[in-house]
Amino acid sequence: MLPNDTVILAHEGPVARLTLNRPAALNALDFAMVDALVAACDALARDGSIRAVVLAGTGKHFMAGGDVRTFHGSLVHPPAERHRVFADLVDRIHYAIETFHRLEVPVIARVQGAVAGFGLSMMCACDLAIAADDAYFAAAYRQIGLSPDGGMSWSLPRLVGARRAAEILLLSERFGAQEALAMGLVNRVVPVAELDTAVDKIVASLVAGPRGALARTKRLLRQSPTSALPEQLKAESASFAASSSTGEFVEGVSAFVEKRHPRFGG
Repeated sequence: MLPNDTVILAHEGPVARLTLNRPAALNALDFAMVDALVAACDALARDGSIRAVVLAGTGKHFMAGGDVRTFHGSLVHPPAERHRVFADLVDRIHYAIETFHRLEVPVIARVQGAVAGFGLSMMCACDLAIAADDAYFAAAYRQIGLSPDGGMSWSLPRLVGARRAAEILLLSERFGAQEALAMGLVNRVVPVAELDTAVDKIVASLVAGPRGALARTKRLLRQSPTSALPEQLKAESASFAASSSTGEFVEGVSAFVEKRHPRFGG
């Protein structure tokens, strides 16, 4: 049970759908949503039955970042109090980012409309991102005198390169879905009317895949940016050997030889 309805966590068989639910505010992050998002991520981290997670926003937008009206309400407090409140807030919301990284199953961002600020950070923390052609992106932090959070300073350079990340964060210019695709920020761009179909097709492929092998692959991808080549080669060797001792390997090889689709239990 989540503490409020600003986030909805629903299950469709082995698929968990995490939906940001403040459509009137473009799903902007306020204190209540922080509570709900942390609780939802805690539930996901303890759920061994899921095989994929879809992160989306209610309505026509993914997330427009932090709720600036909420931030404005904090201006009545002295600087030291604001420092304490926001340090605690960001530390708590970073649990969601860490959860997306630590989950063994793929996390897919379904984005449309506004993808800004912490919304962009969350999308970058996902394993895959599918965008509608009406999606638009902006870091947005500099406009209100903030530096990035949500791991964006870590994930963005790894996705688009150091120069482009600096441009996105320092200039904070808005850009569209096709530009996001060209720079590698999203995997695919589809018409708005086809967004759900495109996401569902990818989710179905992941659910039907070898859960253990996909989990090991995600782990290797997540650790590679901070690993030296010898360390990564050792990790790949250990992961490959572990995979070869599973029933998934038996099924996959048998299906190949027998010229049929593998049945991994999805």
